[in-house]
Amino acid sequence: MPLLCVNVDHVATLRQARLGQEPDPVLGAHEAELGGAAGIIVHLREDRRHIQDRDVEILRRTVNTKLNLEMAATSEMQQIALTIGPDSVCLVPEKRQELTTEGGLNCVGREGELQVFLAPLLERDIQASLFIDADPAQILAASQTGAQFIEIHTGHYANAKAPAARQDELDKILAGIRYAQDLGLKVNLGHGLGYVNVLPFAKVSGISEYSIGHSIMARAVYVGLRQATREMSDIVRGFAD
Repeated sequence: MPLLCVNVDHVATLRQARLGQEPDPVLGAHEAELGGAAGIIVHLREDRRHIQDRDVEILRRTVNTKLNLEMAATSEMQQIALTIGPDSVCLVPEKRQELTTEGGLNCVGREGELQVFLAPLLERDIQASLFIDADPAQILAASQTGAQFIEIHTGHYANAKAPAARQDELDKILAGIRYAQDLGLKVNLGHGLGYVNVLPFAKVSGISEYSIGHSIMARAVYVGLRQATREMSDIVRGFAD
């Protein structure tokens, strides 16, 4: 059965809008777990625009499922991951001017660099994933870094307006899943997925995790985070394994 992992960054986004103490993403993670989340995701960005170091430190002590730390491939983030010891890390591209992550990490030509970066994390039994587009060249490169997982960027699919364009992006993702599995990689999906556009993946086997945040937080405004997570968890639990 695939797992639902909930990104609580946007709880911190709301807190940082006033630079106050609430809402607390630590409590948000607790509510998500009570709603059925099998893991909690936070992205500690270089500019600390939402999640703060304090959040990651407390979440490491309080998350009861698994903690996935999204981060850029920098020496600062590597040291933080080694110090805190999340269950897994996901390397993502990062630009200060972007509203959210705009695309996948470029792995082509960086296989050796990324392998060296991940080596000390893997030695600490921290699982590693690379957030990449459903591009065969990127998937092949990712398979040569030592990472056990890739997370295929589903944003192009989620943002496609025309049905034909959406189907084209979906077909790319499905082909990418098969290719990655053939290479021995485990596959997660994430970015822009919601309660409706996730449904075409219902019969797709072999997906390990769905990483979902924004749509759950948007739904939580109306029904609460625990209920919003439960609704998404019920959907994912019905998918093929």
